[in-house]
Formats: sequence, structure tokens, C-alpha cells
Amino acid sequence: MQMVVEKLLTHFERIGSGKSIVLLHGWGDQAVSFVSLSSKLAKHYDVIIPDLPGFGGTEMPTEAWDLTNYATFISQFLQKLGVINVYAYIGHSNGGAIAIKGLSDGCLSANKLILLSSSGIRDDNKRISIVKTVTKTGKLLTSPLPNSMQMKLRQKLYRTVGSDMLVAEHMSSTFKKIITDDVQADAKQLDLPTLILYGSNDKITPKVYGQRFHDLIKNSSLKIIPSASHFIHHDQLETILKLIEDFLA
Repeated sequence: MQMVVEKLLTHFERIGSGKSIVLLHGWGDQAVSFVSLSSKLAKHYDVIIPDLPGFGGTEMPTEAWDLTNYATFISQFLQKLGVINVYAYIGHSNGGAIAIKGLSDGCLSANKLILLSSSGIRDDNKRISIVKTVTKTGKLLTSPLPNSMQMKLRQKLYRTVGSDMLVAEHMSSTFKKIITDDVQADAKQLDLPTLILYGSNDKITPKVYGQRFHDLIKNSSLKIIPSASHFIHHDQLETILKLIEDFLA
């Protein structure tokens, strides 16, 4: 399905019926990432999954966005869709950071929140410095090469620093804002039932981030999923589904 939101042609999926649940994907990802999880949740809920601006089938913003811009977009998207009450947000990686930002400042509202390998902890200065250095170095080293080869080599280089966020070079200006947009102070303002799920083998958003969010968010519970990486809803679908269903019920 498609509609125009904030002058951006927006693609989204909507299946099921019941209380509304909004799923927000991570950086460089798209709605299809949730296809297995959403099809199961749709048996009991109205599941809404937008492609966030710049990814999937949704147009790219005309200027650099931060997390607040994305949260505002979700608010406008739901208003246009006619969704007044959201029962729960489920945010993976950067989608979790967007949900935290929007819920804390009142732009978004919900009864419950589920964080899947959420990003948004940006005080790891050493890691951010490495990411920025690799980004700059990658551009310098590949600049003499054909465009198609530049992209492949840069993506390979970016993966070595454990960041799925750097693969979307068309969104580099927005990425530079996102990577410094820390939501820990926002998380501390939340006071709604929150389920926090992280993979024990996650190298992108390590499980220590989950513990940090658990310490910050009142009324939260934390589960570390064994043998799961950053995409825990792919690695351990049935385990994640059971935890989510129990929490939502």
C-alpha cells in the first residue's frame, strides 16, 4: 500500500485486525524484514509496518533528518491512516531509538513498547570515532574506482566495523545526525511497560545496551536471547514471538 505523508510517497504494509501494533525497522532495512513476525502477530492484532523514509519503497527526505524527524513522520503517518490508539510499538535497532524518542517527547503514544536490539546509545565515543574514520577512509580509498565498484568495496569495509547503518550511502547526511542522537535521557523519561530483547551474539548493539536501557526505563523487563545476533527476530523467531505474545497479552 502507498500514500503521501509529509510530501513523501510512503510504502507500508497492514495486515490483521484488533489492537494496532506498529513495527519500526532498523537503519538500511525495510518493512519486509518483519514479514515472518508480522504474519504471526496479525492473527490477533492490526499490524502496521511502514518503510521509513529513505528505505524500501518510501521516498528519501529532501534534507538530513534526526530521530525527532522520524518520530514526527510516524505520528503524521498514523494520523493520515486514521489510527488513533496504538497498543504497542515494536522497534528494531534504529526503529527502537525512534520509538524511544517519540514516546518520551509525547510525539507518539502507546500502551506498551518492545525494543529489539535497539540502538540509541551513542556515548561509546571510541566506536563512533572508528566509524567516522572508516567512512572517510573508505571514500578516499575508493574514489578513483568506478561507481559500482566503489559501493561494493565501501560496504565491505563498513561491515568490518560492525555497523549495518553505514551501508545506506544515499542517506549519509542523515546518518551523521543519527549516530550522535543519544536517547538515554529520553529512555529515562519512559514509564510504560517495556520488553527489552537483545541477542547474546549481537556485535552491532551488544547486550550491554539492553542492560543500560533496562536500568533507565521504569517498568521494563530484559531478556537476552542465546545464540542470537542483531536480527533476533530472524535468528530466534519462535522464541521472540512467544515472549512478545505473552508480553502483549
